[in-house]
Amino acid sequence: MSKTLIAFFSRADENYFGGSMRYVEVGNTEIAVGKIKELIDADTFKIEMKTPYSADYMTCIDEAKKDLKNKVRPELAKELSSIDEYDTVILAYPNYWGTMPMAVFTFIEKFDFTGKTILPLCTNEGSGMGGSERSIKQECPSAKLGKGLSVTGSRVNDSKPQIEKWLRANGVKETLIKASAHIAPSDF
Repeated sequence: MSKTLIAFFSRADENYFGGSMRYVEVGNTEIAVGKIKELIDADTFKIEMKTPYSADYMTCIDEAKKDLKNKVRPELAKELSSIDEYDTVILAYPNYWGTMPMAVFTFIEKFDFTGKTILPLCTNEGSGMGGSERSIKQECPSAKLGKGLSVTGSRVNDSKPQIEKWLRANGVKETLIKASAHIAPSDF
């Protein structure tokens, strides 16, 4: 029986939403992960930095840019001991400067993804997947990389049908998808 892990990085605090800033208690990526959990049975692991970026959005993006430029691998608050039992890893993250947050690099570099399928999901406000799929392929060359999904953060609350279609298109086994009336298999 195949098992799925959803490993995700999400940022609450002050965030950017289509031209303005607002404070949120749950980040967009974590909301998207909740939508996935409504659709499939999967374990979750939240990738969190031991020393998080600033709650202020503008300061956070400066910190993230500096870490990207310096190829920093931030220490994680907690670590997963193994991914051996999982066949599929859904890797969810916001777009940080055209790729994944550096904490996601810290996470994926710890494991051997040989023979595993990675399904990337990237929340953003218009920048799409950026180069994150290329980064994943470079860091995990022996994994099968499924087609990524770009979810607009300010529309994440309405993303369940989009996420379900993406899961099906990436071959997530029908037995994993919970009963849902949103999208019929014939829509593919």
